Amino acid sequence: MTPPLYLGLPMWANLDWQGTLYPPHAKNELLRDYAAVFSSVEGNTTFYSGAPNAATVSAWARQVPDTFRFCFKLPAYMTHEQRLSRLDAAWAFLDALTPLHSRLGPTMVQLPRDFGPRELPKLEALLAAWPAHLPCAVEVRHPEFFHKGSAERDLNQLLITFHANRVMLDVRPLFSTPPQGYPGLAHAQQEKPKLPLHVLSTADQPVIRYIGHLDKQINSGYFEPWKKKLSLWINQGKTPFLFVHTADNRRSPELARHLYQQLAECTPLSELAAFAAVKQAPLF
Repeated sequence: MTPPLYLGLPMWANLDWQGTLYPPHAKNELLRDYAAVFSSVEGNTTFYSGAPNAATVSAWARQVPDTFRFCFKLPAYMTHEQRLSRLDAAWAFLDALTPLHSRLGPTMVQLPRDFGPRELPKLEALLAAWPAHLPCAVEVRHPEFFHKGSAERDLNQLLITFHANRVMLDVRPLFSTPPQGYPGLAHAQQEKPKLPLHVLSTADQPVIRYIGHLDKQINSGYFEPWKKKLSLWINQGKTPFLFVHTADNRRSPELARHLYQQLAECTPLSELAAFAAVKQAPLF
């Protein structure tokens, strides 16, 4: 059965999670242990390295249940270098993922910060030809798309027309304090764009990328309004995707569980399985 909400992290291959999400010293088939807890994952690796080979794709398919969803990103050379001018490259990328098509959530099109209103026709051409059986989500970072003016209206109407989801990047927790006293926070604040949060669903699978702080109380406070919005979307029959980050991502698994438990207070959700390291801990 399709879960009411997909929960995931930015990646699964993170050895910093040994001893928490994964057993100590675990290195192989991390995806299997990851998928035993979380129902989705951001495919950030494809943004940097391009399409995986056929053997890798087949191995991933064997390690996850049918209900799991990968949300890969189009490679950066398509979105940032070619600037969506080579649609054949996008279709080749999706073709490489064919063994996973039944397990694909929204494939994310993360556009560069200078991809503005004048280039919307390129995005329109991509979305108009996008395979109807594969969901898509678009993340914009140009300031004009956050001014609630004609540029943002044109973008949202484009996404609605082609049933594409607008990625909501929530960086409010990350930027809520100065970095002093929080190791790794300064680097994360330099790396992530400081953009307003515009909460809206342009299709049936809203995508939220929640960039958490290192302070649990701060994260809980900023997540509180999301509980109502996510519950509303779920009641409307939508299927949200929630991806949880922290400054260095070492504590992302714990934060994701914490936020999921908060949401479960007002929305019926199944209980998350224990982390593999907890399952393998000695009883005495």
